Amino acid sequence: MSTEIDPRTPVLVGVGQSSDRIDAPGYRRLSAVELAAEAAREALRDTGVTDPAGPAAALDTLAGVRQFEISTPGAEAPLGRSTNYPRSVAQRVGADPERAILEVTGGQAPQHLVTELGAAIAAGAAEVALVVGSEAISTARHLAGTEDAPDFSETVDGTLEDRGFGLRGLVTRQQIAHGLTGAPNQYALLDNARRARLGRTREQYAAEMGELFAPFTRVAAANPHAAAPTARSASELATPTERNRPIADPYTRYLVARDQVNQGAAVLLTSVAAARRLGIHEDRWVYLHGHADLRERDLLERADLGTAPASVAAVRHALDVAGIDLDQLSTLDLYSCFPIAVSNICDGLGLAPDDPRGLTLTGGLPFFGGAGNNYSMHAIAETVQRCRATPGSYGLVGANGGVCSKYSAGIYSTTPTPWRTDRSADLQAELDAVSAPPRTEHADGPATIETWTVVHGRDGARTGIVVGRLDPGSCRTDAAGSRFLARTVDGDETTLDLLSTGQPAGTGMYARSFGAGNRVATTRERMDEIAPRRAPGLRPEGYEHVAVRRDGHLLEVTIDRPDARNSLHPPANDELDEVFDAFFADPELWVAILTGAGDQAFSAGNDLRWSASGKPMWVPKNGFAGLTARAAMTKPVIAAVNGFAMGGGCEIAMACHLVVADTTARFALSEVKVGLVAGAGGLVRLPRIVGPTLATEMILTGRRLTGQEALAAGLVNRVVEAGTALAGARALAAEILEGSPTSVRTSLQIMDETGGIADTVEAVRHPSPALDELMVSEDAVEGVTAFAQKRAPRWVNH
Repeated sequence: MSTEIDPRTPVLVGVGQSSDRIDAPGYRRLSAVELAAEAAREALRDTGVTDPAGPAAALDTLAGVRQFEISTPGAEAPLGRSTNYPRSVAQRVGADPERAILEVTGGQAPQHLVTELGAAIAAGAAEVALVVGSEAISTARHLAGTEDAPDFSETVDGTLEDRGFGLRGLVTRQQIAHGLTGAPNQYALLDNARRARLGRTREQYAAEMGELFAPFTRVAAANPHAAAPTARSASELATPTERNRPIADPYTRYLVARDQVNQGAAVLLTSVAAARRLGIHEDRWVYLHGHADLRERDLLERADLGTAPASVAAVRHALDVAGIDLDQLSTLDLYSCFPIAVSNICDGLGLAPDDPRGLTLTGGLPFFGGAGNNYSMHAIAETVQRCRATPGSYGLVGANGGVCSKYSAGIYSTTPTPWRTDRSADLQAELDAVSAPPRTEHADGPATIETWTVVHGRDGARTGIVVGRLDPGSCRTDAAGSRFLARTVDGDETTLDLLSTGQPAGTGMYARSFGAGNRVATTRERMDEIAPRRAPGLRPEGYEHVAVRRDGHLLEVTIDRPDARNSLHPPANDELDEVFDAFFADPELWVAILTGAGDQAFSAGNDLRWSASGKPMWVPKNGFAGLTARAAMTKPVIAAVNGFAMGGGCEIAMACHLVVADTTARFALSEVKVGLVAGAGGLVRLPRIVGPTLATEMILTGRRLTGQEALAAGLVNRVVEAGTALAGARALAAEILEGSPTSVRTSLQIMDETGGIADTVEAVRHPSPALDELMVSEDAVEGVTAFAQKRAPRWVNH
């Protein structure tokens, strides 16, 4: 090799893999840390240095790929885990690196870290770096709860550069509400969108997926580290059976990533100078010739759900940086969690699915094993070995994260090359500039299916998930053509059967929105049958979580959950939404009062015990308590605040037109104290009511205001003696009821219409049709007549 190469050029000098199958002889019950350490020791030995302790002692950087048990908030580690995964591994191999990194979640992590640390070495910011990753999911599931279960917990001191979960854009409240959280469900939408674009029948597409993955099984069958080393035919992969049960159409179990694995892998990088100093022979050196890191648009913002152009662009750019074309590659390993992850690259590059070079070196995620976020570390290890075996050849590793969301590509070869920078940032800007389709959160009206899946439970239950487009001309103008997410109504076998046969894409459906999300059915008539809209009206039999009292034109509503400080969960929210729908629809009800049962709290906001239980969470379309997002508050609502109005309780009070508080009242947006934000309007309303200075302090610290402080700040209209909030609200309501209900409604409407007009004169001149209607109303005539006749008016309320 030429001595002219820059001594800071990065080279991969050691790779290692480990595994511990529970059904194999000599099963060792290794933890994730132990699997990673074993792979790391193998990578150190792979350098060919007589004493691997030399490279270990020289480590200045150790980067770890996240295990699944630390990849999402609240994830469980049933056998325990390390507090500092990279340093736990470092201790076991005799290293004490200056820098320890824990990378963000995603299957792109191994290749991204190799690229990042390669750049750091080239810049002189590092010299010897180890990248490790591992999973012991199979052992955790196998031994959790057993009498002799091992304890993998360990506390390790030392600095840690924890980069967080990195889940931005991968999980949204809308997806959670519609059951679109598991990887199979989301990827199924992509594969079915591709199927629709290609015009394949269900049977044709299933056969093609089987044909794509059958060669993968043969590679896995020969891999000693494979979790499922069994060769299977295309038909066997694609045909549903008891063992190959449907997961999420179009996937059967054999076609999805296998996460029950015990595997580890590691890659050692050094500078050329460090490799020479440590005595690592040049025949171990492999160079990263090309690389790219790109991100796809968030799932529902993609123009075509059947493609992932960022992934294709990443591979193309890595080839461009390397200065080679696709035909010059000797080996390929394409991330293969689901068929679309592979076929998308094949489609975009013009690569035949049966390319004689093969599309995997390991056997792929469904068969070798989906080792959490670390699969591609195994692919890199295999690629390095193949490059060494055939000097001068080139190998591609394509690493995918999220839902074809983040893609890192690398081109490897033993051919010496200086470090090359990529233009990923420029390409990312071009990808981000592509316009996204319009979206709507609430879908109502005729629609067309864009893509779909049917999720199958182990108990045989089915749930349909649909991405649709509202039909133009059949809904409000601003929503025409908008994309939406929906699911089927529970028990609607008619719609499920439609989604499970033929070609659903392009089929007409009917969508209807609810607080818990959007639902679809085959027709409006079918929707009216299985999920009718609730007609406004108070229930004669009453409510479970709310008490209602009607007194003439006044409606009193009491949140009746004193044992929970009148906090709200979905059933209570739904009842309040129903009650206020009835109030605003009933012409004989002119004023409403909302209060809380007991003397401790008006409302403590969201029921955190319900949230923590894992039960489904939602709020009505009209917002918390049916008020905080209600568009038409056409009649006055008074909050009678007795005790705490905390978090969502404060937001409810602010959504009311008027607030009467007793001296025990305390107002606060306390969400930051429990890791949340005042997302039901508090962040918007509080600054407008009390001003930005006080509002910012309250929002950021959770500061509580007494009733008198709230009065001074403009948050409260009146403060009354302890225990008399309801009486005070009744007195205020009586004053309102003395006026014309028509005038009251008109006043509220004009205030609402002009609230967003900054210029006072412009707001005064605002031509409200409500004022014209008032002037010709019977109440306007009655009011003037009664005044002239010196008698009490008899309001007509028209």
